[in-house]
Order: sequence, then C-alpha cells, then structure tokens
Amino acid sequence: MMIERVIVKNYRALREADVTLNSTLNIIVGDNESGKSTLLEAINLALKCQINRRPAMQELHPFLLNADSVHEFVTSHKHGKPTPPPTVLIELYLADKPEFADFKGTNNSEKADVPGVSLSVALDPDFYEEYKEYVADAAQLNGVPIEYYQIVWQSFAGHPMSSRALPFRSAMIDPSAMSNTYAANKYVLEIVRDYLTDKQKVDLALSYRKMRDVFLSDDNVTEINKELAGKTGEVTDKTLSVAMDTTTRASWETGVLPHLDDIPLTLVGKGEQNAIKIKLAIESESSTNVLLLEEPENHLSHANLNRLINHIDARSADKQLIVTTHSSFVLNKLGVDHILMFNGKTGITLNELPPETKKYFMRLPGHDTLRMVLSARCILVEGPSDELIVQKAYKQAHGKMPLEDGVEVIAVGSLAFKRFLDIAKLLEIDARVVTDNDSDADAVKEKYADYLGLPTIKVCFDPDEAYPTLEPQLLKATGRDRLNAILRKNFADDAALLDYMTKHKTAVALAIFESEGEIGIPDYIKNAIG
Repeated sequence: MMIERVIVKNYRALREADVTLNSTLNIIVGDNESGKSTLLEAINLALKCQINRRPAMQELHPFLLNADSVHEFVTSHKHGKPTPPPTVLIELYLADKPEFADFKGTNNSEKADVPGVSLSVALDPDFYEEYKEYVADAAQLNGVPIEYYQIVWQSFAGHPMSSRALPFRSAMIDPSAMSNTYAANKYVLEIVRDYLTDKQKVDLALSYRKMRDVFLSDDNVTEINKELAGKTGEVTDKTLSVAMDTTTRASWETGVLPHLDDIPLTLVGKGEQNAIKIKLAIESESSTNVLLLEEPENHLSHANLNRLINHIDARSADKQLIVTTHSSFVLNKLGVDHILMFNGKTGITLNELPPETKKYFMRLPGHDTLRMVLSARCILVEGPSDELIVQKAYKQAHGKMPLEDGVEVIAVGSLAFKRFLDIAKLLEIDARVVTDNDSDADAVKEKYADYLGLPTIKVCFDPDEAYPTLEPQLLKATGRDRLNAILRKNFADDAALLDYMTKHKTAVALAIFESEGEIGIPDYIKNAIG
C-alpha cells in the first residue's frame, strides 16, 4: 500500500472528490464525463508535479480549474458579493509506514497527523495587487487570472517536494494519448528513460556522442565539408560545414527511435504499441510502485487483451495499480471485487461480494458486468427471446427503446441471476429480474429469498404455474389471432401455435419485436418495465 486516500478539489471535472483506494488493485469505472481520467491525472500531478509529462507550471491554463467554481467566482463579483479566487487542491494520504515518516504532519484539509503529499494551485500573494486591479471592473471579468497563480507542492509535514523526494516510483500510462509519430516516439522513450539507471543514461549519452564523432570522420562527410569550405566568401566569411547536432537539445532521446523486430515502433499496429508502453512500465527494473493505467483495452483484440491482462495481473502483485476501463472483460478478469464505482465524488467498492460471486466473474470474464454497473436501471433476462420481448414491451409502454432512458436489458441466463444481483445489492443498483416460474412458483421465491423485499431489486415472475415460460405467457396475453397475424400463420388451436412458438423461440420473438402495432404484455413483464 502506498496511497490510501485521494482528495481532489476544484481540479477540472472534479469539484470535490474523496476516494479511498485498495492496497493493490483499483479498477475505476464510471459513466462518461464522471472524471475517471481526471482522477488519474490528479494523482499523477500530486506525485510528479507534471501535466502531460511537462512541469506543471509550464502547463497552467484556466481550464484546469473546475468550471463551476470559476462560474461562481465570476458571478459573485458581478453581483457585488466577491468571493476569493478558486483554488485547486490535491491531497494524497499515504500509508503509515516508517519510510513515510518525513511526510507526516497536519498540513492537510483534514488536519490529521498522517503522512501525505499535497499540491495546490492558488493565487500567488506576490501578485495580490495585480489581482485586485484585475477584478476591480466586475463588468469586464470573465474568468480567473491564472497568470497570477502559483503551485505549492509539499508534504503534510510542510516540507517542499521534489521529483526525487518520494521513496517510491510512479508511472502514468495513457495509450490513447499517442496521436502522432513524434508523440509516440517521445512517449515510449520517456518511459525507457524513466527506468534507466543514472549510469545507463550516461553510457547511452556517451555512445550517442561517439556516434556523432564517427559521422564526422566518414570519408563522404569529409569530402562534402571540403567542398563546402571552398564556398567561404560566397555565402559567409566563416567556414561552412555539416555535422551532427552536438547541442544539449540534441540528446540521445531526439535521435534514437524505438524498434520492434527492426521495424520502427510507430509503424507497427496501435494495439502492439499500447501493449509495449504498458509492459515497459510494469517491467521496469527500478520497480514502479504505483502504476496509473488509462483504459488498457484500447486498440486490442479480445485475445491480445486477454494476454495483456494476464501479464498485468501476474507482474503487478507488488504494485498499487489504479486502472480506468470501459471493458467488462478487464473488470471481470482482474476481479470485480477490486471495482471502484466512481461518480465524480467518491468510489464505491465491491469488497463485500460473496467469494463464489467473485470467482464466477473471474472464470467467465465475458459477462457484461459494466453494462449493469453503469446503467440507470437494468433488467436481467434469461436469453435472447426474453430480451427481444422485454425491449418490445418497453417501447410499447414508454414510446422509446430502453437504452434511450439509460435502461439496460441484459441476457445473462438464469444461473447467473444471483451473481448479478449480488453486485446490484451492494451498489444499490435498480435491478429487475424477468424469469419463468417453471411450474414451481415456490421454488422461485425460495431461490431469490435473499433479494425479495430489497428496495432496489425486483424479481418478476407470474405465480400462475399453468403458464410456466415466456411462450404460453405471450399466448395468454396476446391471443392466437394476433400472434397468427404477426407470425403469418393460421394455427387453428392454441396447442399447435404454442408448439410452434416453443420450437422456434428466437424467430418468434424477433417477429414480435419487429411487428407493427401492439402486443399483449404479460403482467410480470409490465412489472419489470414499469
């Protein structure tokens, strides 16, 4: 355990967030714009005082401050009740370990005597007079004067921080940030540089300089320089020649290109590039202790993602890993018990899941767990036929498809219902189960006894055992004449029609789903979609 808790105030999308982290693995999931990426960026900022791998002071701009806090600041001045300019605050509460003793103090928002690191972006007192002049004309005020801000990076003990102060190493990997060839080269080389020893860096620099000297001694280059020297007086009074750049800006990083099997890295597939970046950080000899990983699934096929996740899982046992993802596969493979459901303010964990439920999702990582976790409401059904009928019923009742209301209809199979309900119970997700009574209503009640009566969970089934499955329920609610018309059949009795429907479940459900006009909706399905 390195970081136990993160508090972020007024940083980009995060107005006020307070997240408690697991000791090893944290899988952060949440809806788009909830601030998952911003949370990772804030942690990295407090650890390195860097934004986009550059010193934070060089990257300061007004949009780093939370938009709502800026709006309230401007509005307060325009209404004649000015408030102080907004301040960014990021605090990392560290584990109470001997190696963090020098970081222990009460210089934090909680006034707790614990080890930690804080970074603030606030008005510089040296610019107070300039600030007063800036805000004097409230009518012209339309933002925050970030030019008058400073960064204060210190430990909870009040000591100034530096990049070498922390007794552990961190790395942030965002594969999606590589938008062009130069950026990809620079990104990978920076990762390589981060994990070279000082001696290795010196050796590489010396070898690169030696290579430049060899260039000058080449016969072709010598001949060209003799010819250029002969031009002296025509274009300049000084001797003109060509040589490799030996200035400090021409370090080995600018002249070295990463290769895979002798092919430049930027010419291989994006999925391979992403996997290499992630593995470089994990495999560093200097041992990264905290790894911040943004959406590892980007550009990877299912098989390659499986290999990468296995690699991450096997090689990060001694690291604190914080991952954001939109992939149910990543979530289930690494373990749903490590989830942090992030809503922009706090993270809810699944540590209390029953052991068998954890094992189930890790064994079968393809399940769409995230569809349920991120939904406004989910309706769990047994198979594709039920899924089609429930969607048809929902559109008929509400005039639109379930997804338009943020409602997920997920076919999981009856054996998985209780596993999904364990997650719904813990996260208080609005979850409905649509299930058959299979001619034994009492058995259904007994099976779901632990969930019946919970405020956010409904188990919907028809207690009438004469109609045990979906097909007889549809026939009862819709009638033979309407179903004959939808299926373009002419069955003379219910038994023949029911036999056809039972033998062609999916085809019948699809025909009903695509049909014009209304159908009869069984009461237990009405209960689920209401």
